[in-house]
Amino acid sequence: MNEFTLSLLWYLIIGVCVIFYVALDGFDLGVGIMNFFTKKDQERRIFLNSIGPVWDGNEVWLVIVGGALFAGFPDVYATLFSGFYNLCMILLAGLIFRAVAIEFRSKRESKKWRLIWDAIFSFSSLFIAFGLGLVLGNLMDGIPLNDDKDFVGSFAMVFRPFPILIGIFTVSLLMVHGSVYLAMKTEGVLHNRLRVWAKRCMWVFVGIFVFTSVITWIQAPQLVIRFKEEPFFLIVPILALLAILNVPRMFARNWDGWAFLSSCASIVLLFCVFGIGTFPYLVRSSIKPEANSLSFFNASASALTLKVLLIIVGIGIPLVLAYGTMIYRIFRGKVKIDKTSY
Repeated sequence: MNEFTLSLLWYLIIGVCVIFYVALDGFDLGVGIMNFFTKKDQERRIFLNSIGPVWDGNEVWLVIVGGALFAGFPDVYATLFSGFYNLCMILLAGLIFRAVAIEFRSKRESKKWRLIWDAIFSFSSLFIAFGLGLVLGNLMDGIPLNDDKDFVGSFAMVFRPFPILIGIFTVSLLMVHGSVYLAMKTEGVLHNRLRVWAKRCMWVFVGIFVFTSVITWIQAPQLVIRFKEEPFFLIVPILALLAILNVPRMFARNWDGWAFLSSCASIVLLFCVFGIGTFPYLVRSSIKPEANSLSFFNASASALTLKVLLIIVGIGIPLVLAYGTMIYRIFRGKVKIDKTSY
C-alpha cells in the first residue's frame, strides 16, 4: 500500500474506534447522567451494576484513539491536545473521578459516603458527555490554526454557541442511549419508571435533534457542501433519522433490546454524517481552511510507521473485540444484586 492509502485507512480506523467508544461507553455515560433521577440506594446500585462488568472495557477504545493519533497523526495529536489542553484535563479528571466513584461508592455503608460518590459519578458522566460534544462541535465549526498549523485561539473560544449546542445535543443523545440500556437491564417497578423516563428523554432529544440540524445547516455550511454536491450521500442522514425514530417505535412495542440496537445504529450513522461533512479534515482551520487545515494525508506519519501500527492494531483489535464479546455474553440479561455487587 502507498502512503495515501495507508493514511486513508488509518483515518477510517480511528473513525471506527471513535464510533465504538461513543456507542459503548456512551451508554455508561448515559447511565451516570440518569443516576441524577433516582434517590434510592438500591436503584443506584442497580444502575452501577448494569455497567459494572463492561465500563472499563468500553474505555479501551478511547485509549486506542489516543494512541493512534499520537503515533499515526502526530500533528493532529499535538494540535488537539495543546489547543484543547484545559478541556482535555477536565475530561481526563472526569474519567478518573468517574472510575473512582464506581469502585469506591459501595466500600462503606455510610449514607453520606455513598451520596458523595453518587454525585461525583453523575457529574463526571455529565461533564464527559458535554465535553465530548464540545470537542466535536469545535471540530465541526473549525478552530483557528495559523500558517504553521498551530492553534492560536483561547480556552474561552472553546465555549462558542455552536459547540455548546453540540455539547447539549450529545448529552441528550447519551441520555436516550443510557435510559434505553437501563430499561433493557432492569425489571419490575424500576423498569416501568425507566420506560417513562426514557420516553421523555427521547422526545427531548428529537426536539434538540431537529433544532441542531437547522442550526448546523445555517451555522456550519461547510458541513453540508458534500451533501449538496453529491446527493447520494443524503441517504446517510436519512438512515440516521430513521434509526432515531425507530428507537421509540421499538420501545413502544416493549422490544427494549431492538430499541437499544437502534440507538447504537443512530450513533453510528450520526458519526458517518459527521465524517462525510468534515472529510478529508481531521482538524479544520477557521483561518484559510484550504491551506491551514490538518487532513488525513498532510498530517500523517511516515508510511513505515503506519505499516507497523497496522500490524499492532491487526493483532490488538481482534483481541479487544473478542474480550468485549465474551464479557457482554457472560453478563447479558437483567441485573441481579448480590453480595459481590457494587
